Amino acid sequence: MRLTSNLPLCLAPDPSVTRLFLVRHGSTEANECRPFVLQGCEIDGPLTRTGTKQAAELAEFLAGVEFSAIYASPMLRALQTAARCAEPRGLSVVPVDSLKECRVGRWQGLSWEQIRERDPADCERFLADPAREPHPGGESYQDLLARVAPAMDGILAAHPGKNVLVVAHNMVNRAYLARLLGIDLRFARRIRQTNCGINIIHRGSEFTDVVTVNSVWHLTDT
Repeated sequence: MRLTSNLPLCLAPDPSVTRLFLVRHGSTEANECRPFVLQGCEIDGPLTRTGTKQAAELAEFLAGVEFSAIYASPMLRALQTAARCAEPRGLSVVPVDSLKECRVGRWQGLSWEQIRERDPADCERFLADPAREPHPGGESYQDLLARVAPAMDGILAAHPGKNVLVVAHNMVNRAYLARLLGIDLRFARRIRQTNCGINIIHRGSEFTDVVTVNSVWHLTDT
């Protein structure tokens, strides 16, 4: 089942509430490997045919939402996804460097099976506490959140009472959602982020509500 209607509800104008639509980019070759491999911010591949289809379905589903701005990670997969939503509105995608995917260091391009085989000690340390333990030669979830949270909060502050779309990445979204939901960053990896899945966050003067996490009803293949 796929919902093709364009979110007619929950979006009545309310100048006291800013709505952030936070989306993971469409699928890439690395996402479609079995087992999948870590891309991080070092592998900058384009969307695949499946990823392009997902981006089109996302754009169709969000067609009725009036966005004041559309932001994205400067990585190609995020920019291509965001462009599908921006072009029909005559908007330009604003790249934000701080929204790049987590740096995974020497694990770039490896599957978890390969990482466990080649780097068992560091893998065990990382999985025990990814909040503090960095990817070897890369970032921890704390490092990641330290750059992502100010960027996201700044975007929200710049568009009070408006709808804003941000297209980012798996670990970026997990870290920010964990912060908003009060989940210890050690467990951020448990927050699922499907390619082109939608998260919706409402920000008011005295509250921040995560009202939707990883909605995929608009996607044909999930």
